[in-house]
Amino acid sequence: MSHQAPIRPPPAPRASIVGNDSGPESPFPLRMEGEVVSGFGRGSKELGIPTANIPVEGVSWLEAAESGVYFGWAGIRLPDSHPDLSSRSPISTSHPNWRMYPMVMSIGYNPFYKNTVRSAEVHIMHEFAQDFYGAWMRVCLMGFIRKEFDYVDVESLIKDIKTDIEVARASLDRENWRAGKETEWLGGSGWKSAS
Repeated sequence: MSHQAPIRPPPAPRASIVGNDSGPESPFPLRMEGEVVSGFGRGSKELGIPTANIPVEGVSWLEAAESGVYFGWAGIRLPDSHPDLSSRSPISTSHPNWRMYPMVMSIGYNPFYKNTVRSAEVHIMHEFAQDFYGAWMRVCLMGFIRKEFDYVDVESLIKDIKTDIEVARASLDRENWRAGKETEWLGGSGWKSAS
């Protein structure tokens, strides 16, 4: 995929909801999964918006995906000792450590930071009691919010990310945008323990 010159966000107000009420349209939903790894370390420290990163290698649709911000659902198999296991009901009876959360995901080069490697960074819309590096995560993208932009300052970047989160929340809150038939996969269907 060619690396395009970064563009600035348009001055017009952002839409507060994306996608039509009937639900995701082709090519969505799109899936990927992998072990949560450490990323650039900017999400929590610089932006106050933590991200969970999974490797992008071997995801067939990712090369053709437009750089930008997507939204959907994440399923995470939390470690046995994770405090968030007690705060939400499992989404699978066969794999009780799996939990599902709404998420926004950035795919691209993050031009504000001048990355030379394309990455996929997931912000899960839940405040976790502790990190979960090494956990297995499944991501189901339901739709596209916006193209990847460059920013004049970090405050503008943070403001747009917070808007992305609100757009994702409102968009997923509609009946036909819930995880639905993806819930089984997000809950660990077909998952095999390494131990």
